[in-house]
Amino acid sequence: MKYPENIQETAKLLPDYLGFIFYEKSPRFFNGELPEIPKSVQKVGVFVGASLYEIRNKIRKYDLELVQLHGNETPEFCALLKHHNVEIIKVFLVDENFDFEVIRPYETVCDYFLFDTKGQNPGGNGTAFNWEILKNYPSQKPFFLSGGIGLEEIKMIKQLNLPIYAIDVNSKFETAPGLKNIKLLKTTIAAIVQMSLRPVLKKNKTMKYNITENGFYGNFGGAFIPEMLYPNVEELRQNYLNYTNEPGFQAEFQQLLKDYVGRPTPLYFAEHLSAKYNTKIYLKREDLCHTGAHKINNTIGQILMAKRLGKTRIIAETGAGQHGVATATVCALMGLECIVYMGEIDIKRQAPNVARMKMLGAEVRSATSGSKTLKDATNEAIRDWINNPIDTYYIIGSVVGPHPYPDMVARFQSVISAEIKQQLMEKEARENPDYVIACVGGGSNAAGAFYHFLNEKVKLIAVEAAGKGIDSGESAATSVLGKIGIIHGSKTLLMQSEDGQITEPYSISAGLDYPGIGPLHAHLFESKRAEFMAVTDDEAMQAGLNLCKTEGIIPAIESSHALAVLDQKKFDKNDVVVINLSGRGDKDLNTYIDYFGL
Repeated sequence: MKYPENIQETAKLLPDYLGFIFYEKSPRFFNGELPEIPKSVQKVGVFVGASLYEIRNKIRKYDLELVQLHGNETPEFCALLKHHNVEIIKVFLVDENFDFEVIRPYETVCDYFLFDTKGQNPGGNGTAFNWEILKNYPSQKPFFLSGGIGLEEIKMIKQLNLPIYAIDVNSKFETAPGLKNIKLLKTTIAAIVQMSLRPVLKKNKTMKYNITENGFYGNFGGAFIPEMLYPNVEELRQNYLNYTNEPGFQAEFQQLLKDYVGRPTPLYFAEHLSAKYNTKIYLKREDLCHTGAHKINNTIGQILMAKRLGKTRIIAETGAGQHGVATATVCALMGLECIVYMGEIDIKRQAPNVARMKMLGAEVRSATSGSKTLKDATNEAIRDWINNPIDTYYIIGSVVGPHPYPDMVARFQSVISAEIKQQLMEKEARENPDYVIACVGGGSNAAGAFYHFLNEKVKLIAVEAAGKGIDSGESAATSVLGKIGIIHGSKTLLMQSEDGQITEPYSISAGLDYPGIGPLHAHLFESKRAEFMAVTDDEAMQAGLNLCKTEGIIPAIESSHALAVLDQKKFDKNDVVVINLSGRGDKDLNTYIDYFGL
C-alpha cells in the first residue's frame, strides 16, 4: 500500500492485514503518513535487509503489529525484534531446489513463515511457484502464501491440506505499483466469503498461548501430584483430547449446550451503562445459563468425559456454590452419585446454592480445616479422589489443578469467546472487541472469555479481588501478592508466606476467595498479555448495585468485580467493551442485603 486515499478504501474492505513496504528500491516504497485504519486491520511493515534501529523506528512511528522480513536476517536478529511486542513473519523465496531445512532455526523466533516465488526481486515478482513443493513442509507453524495469487489461484487454496493461514495478494490486484484495484479486491473478498475460505485459513493459526505437551503455559502448569493420584490423572491425560475430538462427543456436547444449558447466551448491549461511561458496553450474559452461571459449560463437558471413562461416582469442590450446583445438575441429568465439598464458611454465606445442591440429590460435605473456604474444599476433594480411584471422577470447576484440567476446562469454557465473536459480527460488523473484561479467582470464566482472543489484537483485563485492600492482609489479589509456588498439583502464582506456607485469602465474593490463579492466567500476567487489576469489596458491591439500577440486572458479586473496572479505567467513545457477566446474583442476595442495609 502506498497512497493514503487508496489505503483507506482498501481498509474499508476489512482485510486482516495491510502491508507497507519500507524498502527504498521497491516501486511500492512507503514513506508518508498513514490515514486512519480500522482497529481490526493489522499493519505489517515489510523490510529488506534493514537495520534493527530502522525497524524499531518504523514500529514506533506507524504502530506496526507485524514485521515481514525479506532479507538475510538471522534467527538471532528475529529474536531481538520479538522484544518489541510485534509478530515476526520470515520470508523464504521458493524455487524447484528449495530446501525446507533452512526454516528450522527460525521455528522458535518467528510467528509465521511466508513463502514467495524466487525471482529477480526480493518479492513482488508477480508469478506463482509450484505449490506441490509445499507438500514437503515439515512444520505445523502457520504460513502466509504469496506470489502471483489472483482469484483463480485462490479457488485452488481450499483444496490444499496445508497450514496456510493467510494469502498475500498484491501484483494481480494493482493498476499501478502500490495502487490497488478496489473493485477487484471487493469481488475477491466476496468470493473468499462465499467459498467459506476465511474460516479454513483462520483455523490454521496456532494458539500462541497453548499448553505444551507436558502441561505448561510458559513457566506455569504441570502435574505436581502424589504417586497415589498419578493413575487417575494419567488416565485422564491420555484420553481427554481423544474423547473431546470425537464427532460423537462434540455432537452430544453441543446438543446439551443448546437444548439444556440454553446457549448461545445473549450478548446484550447495555445502553444505559454505555451512556454513563461514554463507550460501547456489551454484557455476555452467562448469568442466563441454566443454573445461573458459566460453570455448567464445563460440567456438561466433564460429565460426558466421566461417562466415557466408565465412572459412576462424581466429586467436586465449590466456593460460591455455582460449580457445585452445576455439578449436581449434570449428575441428576445423567443419574450419577454426586458429592460436593464446600468450605464451612461458604456453606453459611451461600445457603441458597447449598439448598439447590441438596434438592438436586447431591451430598454436600463441609470442609472445616484452614480458612474453611474454596482452597480447603479442593483439598478435601483431592483426598477423596485418592481414596476412591476406581469408580470416582473429580470434576474440577476452574482452570486450576494438575494437567490436563486447566486445558480441558478452558476448552469447554471457550464457547463463551467463540459466541462473542459471532455475535459481535452481527451487532458491530467485526469479530473482535477492543476490550474483554472478566473476574479471576481460579479463572474459568476469564479463560473462556479470553480464549479465542488470545491471538488477536484485543485488550484483556483480568480482575482480581482486593478484598479490604491489597495491603490490608485481607485480600485475594494473587497477581500482586503472589509468588511462584505449587497448589493443588499445579505450578502457578500463589499467595504464600516467606517460608512457603499458603496465606489465607479473603474476599466478600466466595468464588474469588482463592490463594492462587490458574497457570494460564499466571502466564498471561507474566507475559503481560493481559492486564491485571484488583477491586475491593466496596468497589465491587457498588458496581453490582449500579448494574441493578441502570440495567435491571442483579449480578453475582464475582461479576461485580469485573463491572467495577468501568469506574477505574477510561475507555474511548467508540471502544467496544465486552464484560463477561459470569453469574447471577440470587445466591448473593443476603450479602447485598446485609451490606446495603436493604
